[in-house]
Amino acid sequence: EPAGMDYFCEQVQQKDVGRRMQVGQELLEYLGDPARSSDLEQDQQRLDKVIDELTAWVNSSNFKVALLGLDVLGAFVDRLSGRFKPYIGTVLLALIDRMGDAKDQVREQAQNLILKLMSEAAPPMYIWERLAVGFKHKNYRSREGVCLCLVATLNIYGAQPLILSKLVPHLCIAFGDSNSQVRDAAILAIVEVYRHVGEKVRIDLTKRGIPPGR
Repeated sequence: EPAGMDYFCEQVQQKDVGRRMQVGQELLEYLGDPARSSDLEQDQQRLDKVIDELTAWVNSSNFKVALLGLDVLGAFVDRLSGRFKPYIGTVLLALIDRMGDAKDQVREQAQNLILKLMSEAAPPMYIWERLAVGFKHKNYRSREGVCLCLVATLNIYGAQPLILSKLVPHLCIAFGDSNSQVRDAAILAIVEVYRHVGEKVRIDLTKRGIPPGR
């Protein structure tokens, strides 16, 4: 009999890398076939457990496991859309960490999953209210990643769905970051904000004590 959620609930807890790689592929196939995965939401606690375990995969030090975890979570978002919303808070913390990964591919996948959450699971500002903690992350790459993610969000959605007055203060702080890449990314983001809302931003920055030269 083909594997169902009971099987996956048990298997995603495996720590062996080879086993995880195999189970991840099986999960992708299962999620990709709605007829086969009709028991997906039968047991809420079981679903919670599987998504929690996959979030731990995303945090794995093995980049292949982390990438597969990101893929499988993306497949869950595709299947559950708005019903994925209860998991956003937990998953985002792992994604903010992964945006600080040493590997480009992991950073990109993490950002793509954040953007997918905005398009399928919850409105962009709902995501940003939980993503803004990343501006203060201890890893400079994560701080840079959050700035770049704001640029990507504005490119896709424009300024309408965002409350930029809640996000611009974080960018102002990032202008003074100890890392030059974070400072550059914050400037990129503010330029993008300016492109969408114009002069209001300049006035706002002056009020926040950013020197006119900057």
